[in-house]
Amino acid sequence: MSSPILDITTDPSRIDPDEYVRELMQWHFRPETGCSFWLRRAARLGFDPLTDVNGVADLAKFPNFIDEFRDTAIEDLIPRGLGQSQQIAGIYESSGTTGPPKRFVMFEEWLEGFLSWWGDRLDEIVAETGPLNSLAIVPSGPHMFGEVTTRWARRCGGVKFTVDLDPRWVKVLISQGRTGDADAYAEHIVDQAAHILRTQDVGVLATTPALLERLARHADLVDLINKSVRAIIWSGAQMDADTRELLRSQVFPGIPLLGIYGSTTILGGAKERHDEEFDGNPVSDPFSPYIFFRVVDPETGEEVGFGQRGQVVMSHLTKYALLPNNLERDMATRIKPPEGVIGSSVAGVGPVSTFGGTPVIEGVY
Repeated sequence: MSSPILDITTDPSRIDPDEYVRELMQWHFRPETGCSFWLRRAARLGFDPLTDVNGVADLAKFPNFIDEFRDTAIEDLIPRGLGQSQQIAGIYESSGTTGPPKRFVMFEEWLEGFLSWWGDRLDEIVAETGPLNSLAIVPSGPHMFGEVTTRWARRCGGVKFTVDLDPRWVKVLISQGRTGDADAYAEHIVDQAAHILRTQDVGVLATTPALLERLARHADLVDLINKSVRAIIWSGAQMDADTRELLRSQVFPGIPLLGIYGSTTILGGAKERHDEEFDGNPVSDPFSPYIFFRVVDPETGEEVGFGQRGQVVMSHLTKYALLPNNLERDMATRIKPPEGVIGSSVAGVGPVSTFGGTPVIEGVY
């Protein structure tokens, strides 16, 4: 039986973050509730999480184990304390940009809690317009984004139209220098989306920045989107400030751009702060205390000051999974978070050129 403080709430402002972390350590590192992965690795940590981790600051003691999730049996990641009561929403994988994909368990209760927190602005739009159909031009299959857009479509009260998308194949083509083939594949995706936009009533468009830019090259599709779409959800590859401003002010004026800075390695992400920017870039706030960001100097590992750029370190902290101190392949500006939010918010997210000795290829995602 877990402490009530570990139950997911969309208004966690009253949670004491240090007490939350202490209870989380008791959950993940006691034999009756923890998962096999963390119980095995406890002996290798060099400290005792049950006694030595007494608050948020002590989470920095954890090394980054995330690469081990590439070949860990999924059963070893399920906390024993959850028993049979928690339904699994799916097994999802990282993009595979820097090597074989990492796999994670997504629990139904966590996913619904995260989407309820993230979807407040989308709910407001639907309340004004009535039910809206969705078009998702996003990776599905092993990728979390596909399932997330299915849940958004349900919240919007309409049906979901989809287009097949394999971002890993695009990255393979680019890595092999076959940029012409990669471009042709991306246009094939746009052609399929175009047919749906021309024949169906689409009120919510979910896609990646790279594909949104491709859609914007077609004047007829821009007209169709401006005519019927009431919200554009974007996630995945970076969207620079100039492109974002062009899309908002000239290409799709009046259509809210709802960004999500997400990662499968934290089983969720951060939402775009409403009507606030930093140097033209959206500010993204994490779902605290469950998702926790630090921004560090890539050379020293020390946290940078607010307004300075560094490499993003992400953590997922729930009774469903413990994923601390994952060094992401993204650079960002550290932003002061809203009151009550632990860690940092971020802005101006963009990929590093190489990560772990491997070139970072964004492609269409």
